[in-house]
Amino acid sequence: MTTSLVVYLDHAATTPMLPEAIAAMTEELAQLGNPSSLHNAGRRARRVVEESREQIAEVFGARASEVVFTSGGTEADNRAVKGLYWARQAADSRRHRVLTTSVEHHAVFDSVRWLCDANGAQAGWLAVDSHGLVSPDVLRAALAADPSSAAMVSVMWANNEVGAVQPIAGLAAVAREFEVPFHTDAVQAAAQLPVNFAAAGVDAMTVTAHKLGGPVGVGALLLGRDLAPVPVLHGGGQERDIRSGTLDSPAIRAFAVAAVASAERRSLETKRIAALRDDLIRQVIAAVPDAVLNGPPPGPERLPGNAHFSFPGCEGDALLLLLDARGIACSTGSACTAGVAEPSHVLLAMGADDSRARGSLRFSLGHTTTQADVDALGAAIGEAVARARRAAR
Repeated sequence: MTTSLVVYLDHAATTPMLPEAIAAMTEELAQLGNPSSLHNAGRRARRVVEESREQIAEVFGARASEVVFTSGGTEADNRAVKGLYWARQAADSRRHRVLTTSVEHHAVFDSVRWLCDANGAQAGWLAVDSHGLVSPDVLRAALAADPSSAAMVSVMWANNEVGAVQPIAGLAAVAREFEVPFHTDAVQAAAQLPVNFAAAGVDAMTVTAHKLGGPVGVGALLLGRDLAPVPVLHGGGQERDIRSGTLDSPAIRAFAVAAVASAERRSLETKRIAALRDDLIRQVIAAVPDAVLNGPPPGPERLPGNAHFSFPGCEGDALLLLLDARGIACSTGSACTAGVAEPSHVLLAMGADDSRARGSLRFSLGHTTTQADVDALGAAIGEAVARARRAAR
């Protein structure tokens, strides 16, 4: 018998909206006006957008003119990877290589593969270590091997599956040595780490609202003013002619409110979440001693809210459904590929075999997570694993 959901441990997929973000969006939904219109209603909506742009820029260490609104992280990643590649190719046909890691979110991973298939690009897959981390020396060697062919580099700030936090400032510095634009997908990092566009030295950065307490369907590409990626969409020329389309002022306002609130609470909240995460790891290992924690050990190289395990002898999907029947929500990896019967490309790139990659679960904590949630998982995981193993046999 399926119970109603009582424990939510999938904040990396999406996190509940903050009450103040809901209130701001609800209030704005009752207003009228297209931000591109010149009449009073349009100017009012434009003021909401521009004030929100300034707030988001301040939170992420950027200038307001560097914030380009999108429909979310996937769109922002596509605009950065494809748009910057096309722009560099147009300026210099020798620039045909896109350097990225083999553990990227599919929004980047598949964009690069599409450029290879459709546009003749060459992918340079940067190797990661057993924790999912890429070294600046690896990037330097890849760029130095053929400096004139690199179009751009894209490395995610924090991995969405195993929580590995990459040395973004160091990687961006290497790209800058070779005068190659550097993009980072900071979708997972933005809620739990002090993500700063200018301080990190990156040229483009992706963030999205629904990972930090805002609504689904709005995000931003932070983009240096000296970059002009080729547009993916054409139309009204909004957002520096990089992203045409009517701006969603209610969602943008809620995004800004959530970003500000998340930043204000981050210091204390991440300590609380990290302590719960550490206890979750302890309880899971106590109940299933042969469970394997994937990714870096708890500390600065791992997201505070991430615990990713492989359970030998289990199919991850079966284990997920057994926990779901107990009212516990988690994930086998990226929510964007949920239900796809493929082993995690992230774990495979980290050196895991097919069986370990298939038998994994991600537990991700956020602002609504409590000790009771962690204890509920600790009480349920042992029996769920035993049942999944029996089913696999």
